[in-house]
Amino acid sequence: MATTDSILQGVSVSGTITEANRKILTKDALTFLALLHRSFNGKRKELLQRRVIRQAELDRGVLPDFLPETKNIREDDTWKGARPAPGLIDRRVEITGPTDRKMIVNALNSDVWTYMADLEDSSAPTWDNMINGQVNLYDAVRRQVDFKIGQKDYKLRTDRPLPTLIVRPRGWHLDEKHMTVDGEPISGSLFDFGLYFFHNAKELTKRGHGPYFYLPKLESHLEARLWNDVFNLAQDYQGIPRGTIRGTVLIETILAAFEMDEIIYELRDHSSGLNCGRWDYIFSVIKKFRQNSNFVLPDRSAVTMTVPFMDAYVKLLIQTCHKRQVHAMGGMAAQIPIKDDKAANDKAMEGVYADKLREVKAGHDGTWVAHPALAAIASEVFNKHMPTPNQMFVRREDVKIGQNDLLNMNVPGKVTEDGIRKNLNIGLGYMEGWLRGIGCVPINYLMEDAATAEVSRSQLWQWVRHGVSTAEGKRVDKAYALKLLREQADALAAKGPKGNKFHQAAQYFSSQVTGEDYADFLTSLLYNEITSVGSSSPASKL
Repeated sequence: MATTDSILQGVSVSGTITEANRKILTKDALTFLALLHRSFNGKRKELLQRRVIRQAELDRGVLPDFLPETKNIREDDTWKGARPAPGLIDRRVEITGPTDRKMIVNALNSDVWTYMADLEDSSAPTWDNMINGQVNLYDAVRRQVDFKIGQKDYKLRTDRPLPTLIVRPRGWHLDEKHMTVDGEPISGSLFDFGLYFFHNAKELTKRGHGPYFYLPKLESHLEARLWNDVFNLAQDYQGIPRGTIRGTVLIETILAAFEMDEIIYELRDHSSGLNCGRWDYIFSVIKKFRQNSNFVLPDRSAVTMTVPFMDAYVKLLIQTCHKRQVHAMGGMAAQIPIKDDKAANDKAMEGVYADKLREVKAGHDGTWVAHPALAAIASEVFNKHMPTPNQMFVRREDVKIGQNDLLNMNVPGKVTEDGIRKNLNIGLGYMEGWLRGIGCVPINYLMEDAATAEVSRSQLWQWVRHGVSTAEGKRVDKAYALKLLREQADALAAKGPKGNKFHQAAQYFSSQVTGEDYADFLTSLLYNEITSVGSSSPASKL
């Protein structure tokens, strides 16, 4: 049997290792990460190349459809997903946010059922954010996360059970460049999953729950199969029963929407359902069909959950999940309370209420909020209309969704200059925060993260590419887009704090809004700016 030191040959860490994070970056943990990399990175790269091939087909005009080769899985009514795991039976309100210590304490103290600790879209993956996030999660699992800032104490509540913890690792496309195995950066997904699982799986099961995950950005059931293989290896390695891990898949790509049955099937012993990742889903529709003029969408504000392609996606997700007896989770309420304007705040909160009412009546088993103040609204709606822990009994057999429904781009609305400027502000605001190591940014009383920035960027690219005209009669071309970008960047930089990075953000953004270059993800485009790769330390010497 290979020794730890022999396995760690070829493994290096170039991120700063402090006394605080040494308990995470142990030799045994790094050995496990190396095993994950060597077992699965080849398949991961193969699946990422498959995405490239698929995109080329879409660019040629080949539209996605339900897979003929998996028809038997979709039409077989007998198979089901796993029974809900302890702590995941009732998920009516889930709060989400990054893994800084203050956020973790506030989220776990919120009046919600679960907390999705996010290492993905709302976290900028600096080394410090990622590794300190793991330290914070380690402490939170053990109820040792209390701390003090100045005169203020942050302590976990003790008057009732805390929300169930779910962790979202990074997507398959992202690397973690601060750790290399055999000369290659490790997958961000495997790094995030591996460290959390290795240190916390047994402790979580002792406490009556398990290691639970949200799985982002999947584009096919084969990518879900890879996660299932990772789960099986991890459980076998730790000597815990298969099925202890649970994964909820975010359906936030248009291609995954055609493979929802198959995704649940691949994860079935580990499946805890699907989630409507609404902003990433809109981003995916624009991204995948960006060369096709039939998929040009109006201002982001017009692309609501009730437009045809979004409505079809929601209905199919609920029907599919409940057919397989797993949770169908709703989307995010990103609003932030408006403390200095009661009328505006009341209107915003009425919108939240209406959105959650739509979700619960459609058949969702729970929903997301970004701010603790919204938990009461979401809870009120779901408690009133869903007295049971979930509503998997709502079969939605009335739903008949086909290819044309998922691809129906009949979205009323126009492109306006105000819509362009809002997209520029959101994209610049998010990217500027990201360049400073912040992954979610409040803009106009909404919590914007990578998904909303991607919608903004992709719409701008699409409008220039296809030469749309605004409601004001102005053709959206490269010169016009860059002119507005300069204006918005100058205005934001002038208003922002000293040393802000709006102009640096604009340099990157300018390459993405002209209908020419199109980065696969903004996060990949910006990643090198927030890495701090220094001299490498061999893992065997740590």
